[in-house]
Amino acid sequence: MGFLPFSGFGLFSIIPTLVVLIFVVVLVMLIVRAVQGAAQWKRNNDSPVLTVDAAVITKRADVQHYQNTGTDNMTTFSSSTTYYATFEVPSGGRMELRVRDSEYGMLAEGDRGKLTFQGTRYLGFDRERS
Repeated sequence: MGFLPFSGFGLFSIIPTLVVLIFVVVLVMLIVRAVQGAAQWKRNNDSPVLTVDAAVITKRADVQHYQNTGTDNMTTFSSSTTYYATFEVPSGGRMELRVRDSEYGMLAEGDRGKLTFQGTRYLGFDRERS
């Protein structure tokens, strides 16, 4: 009997175990993310709706790019953008909130007004008229 590198407990017997392990890890990560999202949603719903004086300090856009190669070897590209604004309250505290794209374009750094939010959920910003 000669040396058979792929017989017995070799590479081919480990691959199914690795596939299952990777599947389980990904599944657990998805479940953890879902639970975290549900917990944050509940915390936001349990928080009071607050309206405070605030100033827009900065804005940023987080762009995610995606590439997909289909079965016909055609590659498609897409992207999604998430918008954030950082507000400062009179006490000096700052909070970064996710804002809708329609509101992002209307906010300008230095704007002052009334910020309405619930937990980490942005509800609106009414600019002061100068």
